[in-house]
Amino acid sequence: MLASRVFQNSLAGVLGVAVVFSVLPARLTAAENAASASRPNILFCMADDWSWPHAGAYGDPVVRTPAFDRLSREGVLFENAFVTAPSCTPCRNAVLTGQWHWRLEEGGNLWSTLHPRFPVYPLLLEEAGYFVGHWRKAWGPGDWNALGRERDPAGPVYKSFPAFLQARPKGTPFCFWLGSSDPHRPYQWQSGAQSGIDIGRIRLPADLPDDPVVRHDVADYFYEVQRFDRDVAAALKLLEESGELDNTIVVMTGDNGMPFPRHKCQLYDSGTHAPLAIHWKAAGKAGRRVTDFVSLADLAPTFLEVAGVAVPEAMTGRSLLGILRSASSGRVDPGRDHVLTGRERHGQTQEKPNPGGYPMRAIRNDDFLYIRNFEPDRWPGGCPDPDRAFNGRAYGDCDDSPTKSLVIEHRDDPQFRRFYQLAFEKRPAEELYDLRKDPDQLHNVAGQPEYAETQRRLADRLRKELEATADPRVLGDGVPFDTYPYRRPVR
Repeated sequence: MLASRVFQNSLAGVLGVAVVFSVLPARLTAAENAASASRPNILFCMADDWSWPHAGAYGDPVVRTPAFDRLSREGVLFENAFVTAPSCTPCRNAVLTGQWHWRLEEGGNLWSTLHPRFPVYPLLLEEAGYFVGHWRKAWGPGDWNALGRERDPAGPVYKSFPAFLQARPKGTPFCFWLGSSDPHRPYQWQSGAQSGIDIGRIRLPADLPDDPVVRHDVADYFYEVQRFDRDVAAALKLLEESGELDNTIVVMTGDNGMPFPRHKCQLYDSGTHAPLAIHWKAAGKAGRRVTDFVSLADLAPTFLEVAGVAVPEAMTGRSLLGILRSASSGRVDPGRDHVLTGRERHGQTQEKPNPGGYPMRAIRNDDFLYIRNFEPDRWPGGCPDPDRAFNGRAYGDCDDSPTKSLVIEHRDDPQFRRFYQLAFEKRPAEELYDLRKDPDQLHNVAGQPEYAETQRRLADRLRKELEATADPRVLGDGVPFDTYPYRRPVR
């Protein structure tokens, strides 16, 4: 997804953070703080391909995330936060618009655009007097002005967070998207181990083989997660030293699962379950762990509500303000007992002459994950034959990696066969996982008599909610996602 990404080694990464955040704005006066106190600042920090539960606050024993852990300790940690789509552009479109990505036409695909008819929270806040902007990856990838949109949906780009703050008029509340390409691939091989990460202590996901190659690959991913965390820590320090942290809502999360087989692009928890911590001193009791099911599409109406800006009727997300202002832990809102996720076209990876995506939708609650695969004759990880794949790339919906190569090259080895099947072989139209017995979602129980009623009930609920949100996949009016332009620049 990143056409020109250059790896930063350990020293450059550390120096980069030091240089970017070295210039501090002046501390605001008491009068200036009071003038903006009624409307809090908003700092939204989003990593690229960062999965739950890879943070110290979630109990991971290896990856070091002191900034995220601090936000969790001093704010609210969400146990059941999910992206709407495990793919960059549709996820980010959903965050910006506060809508399910399947409502966004072209915006439901990777390397797409976003029609100007869909309002986005940064520009709505700007109209209400906020100073807005972003740094590094925010909206995208794609071509945001392809259909006539005149401005980047995430607001103007700045060379750094300090540069943005220095450009802000005094006393004006701000809304800033601190983006990153970490921990998106490619990685420098064994950078994680060389930085001191103990690969022997890594808790590997159950759907990946326990092999030194995989352990090193995950360590390299952890290394970049830690680099993103350092960027956020520097931003927090900057706000603290300027006296603005207490009046700033800080949100830290990721846009989809880690870039490994059966994770990113897939509707299992490994692809959709996101880390999420929200810090806001003016909110309720700190240090709470909340189990309400929330979607990242809920952030846009949350930001608008706290700023006193009217939430557009088109937004399907639900504000989290009630949860933030609560003093309770656990399930705060009994109505938040499930979440929906989905996916359309990630890459042009299906077979010629009719390239398309792997469309699916899912409903997830405390006990079950139900997935509806609309085109089960297609390949969930992309066509395995490069001569028949539209883009000439085998398994193109799975990021190239040492782990991917290991699993594919050894797919006939009994030690690896199961992992290949889980990640790349075709799937039935319906999948059902009993999370009470199978939290890793490895054993599909759809079709088993003892689960028939649960399967029927979840399928019916999913269909009704998709119909209520005008999902083209269930309305029967034709499904255009496969035919929208793929707006990736030609290399």
